[in-house]
Amino acid sequence: MASNLVQIYRRSDRFFHLLVGMPSYDKYVEHMRQNHPDKIPKSQREFFKEAMEAKYGAGRNKC
Repeated sequence: MASNLVQIYRRSDRFFHLLVGMPSYDKYVEHMRQNHPDKIPKSQREFFKEAMEAKYGAGRNKC
């Protein structure tokens, strides 16, 4: 039962990130492991900081 709850959480997490236009950290880590095993993935904090800067602009004011 616990594994089912974990799967549901992961799926809903990905869905909500897509819903608000944020990339999934889990998918990023999965991509890094498969395609760039020699590189260390960014921390979750770094990943979301860069995603927010890309979406809303770093240091820019938007009206």
